[in-house]
Amino acid sequence: MPQLNDLSRSLAVLEQDSTLIAVIEMSQLSWLVAGIVPGIERQPLKKLTTDQEGLLQLLHRWRKEAVQAGSTIKRIVVAFEAGRDGFWLARWLRAHQIEAHVIHPSSVPVSREHRRAKTDRLDTELLKRAFLGWLRGEPNHCSMAAIPTIDDEDARRPSRERESLVKECTRIVNRMRANLARLGIRGFRPTLAHAADRLEALRTPEGAAVPPNTLAELQRDMAHLRFVKQQIKEIETARAERLERASGKRRNAMVRLLARVVGVGIETADMLVHEVFSRKLRDRKAVARYAGLTGAPDESGQKRRERGLAKAGNARVRRGMIQLAWGHLLHQRDSMLAEWYRARTADARGGTRKTMIVALARKLLIALWRLVTTGEAPTGLMLRPM
Repeated sequence: MPQLNDLSRSLAVLEQDSTLIAVIEMSQLSWLVAGIVPGIERQPLKKLTTDQEGLLQLLHRWRKEAVQAGSTIKRIVVAFEAGRDGFWLARWLRAHQIEAHVIHPSSVPVSREHRRAKTDRLDTELLKRAFLGWLRGEPNHCSMAAIPTIDDEDARRPSRERESLVKECTRIVNRMRANLARLGIRGFRPTLAHAADRLEALRTPEGAAVPPNTLAELQRDMAHLRFVKQQIKEIETARAERLERASGKRRNAMVRLLARVVGVGIETADMLVHEVFSRKLRDRKAVARYAGLTGAPDESGQKRRERGLAKAGNARVRRGMIQLAWGHLLHQRDSMLAEWYRARTADARGGTRKTMIVALARKLLIALWRLVTTGEAPTGLMLRPM
């Protein structure tokens, strides 16, 4: 029986004679809109510029044509694939009384031909078939993405921006070390507080100073590194102020509760809450699937094998949980989950330990989800005092 928040099928009854159905194949410069209009034998296809007002006028024109053909339109549904444009169009259409859905691109079945024809027109036909099956409530046609509010999307930006800036810091440091290694200089640490003052004192193995152009490049990299670090500090300061100012809000309370778990920092807690725990996931299986921490079995006839992680979920959550699982073994040695891992890897090879750490990450994610949603803590989990 479908769950109340099941996005793999529609829970509303489809009355196709009174429902105008449209799908959009979106690109940066244009939208190709295909429709199924009751009372009209042809299936219209219209190319528009990226203009939401023009799209709304087109839907109203198709509804008028259906009424003139003797049909009564009670429902207008529109769908498009998730992509670069995000969810703004779905929110805008819903604000104008148009039922809008966003399709997971990977959930739409496609032909497995080696060189299948692919055009925008053929893609709209594919989307129409999948969307019609979804509207009829049939399984395995496609699944929909939950459409977040603009506040939900904005709440995820600081954590994602910080992650991008940390990667930028790593890139700058690696480039500086590569420049110095080219000259035979090793051991210089660009992340130290007074590293910029020591650049001019560096010497090559021959006793020569750093060449002027290379030195100027390194000084610019150091200035860039200081700037990026300052931006990271501003993000962290703003987050601390937000948690202190609105500590009673549900999400902030979840972040503070997760940060009490020994081995979980404020950054990881903030990422988990805004990326996964704030979503309405129906059960533990949905939590694991969203993080992409489920298996990908390959079974055919007598063949039985696992192809590893499905990696179909949120990569940011998956990476963070695998790192957190390794840290959990260090900081929560007496927890039930750590004992479970040690019991299964006592005499195992390194490859088995890596496989089991993914299972531990999945169990840990579910345990933390239960902690913030129901208050149920796993046995032996150490929490910091309030």
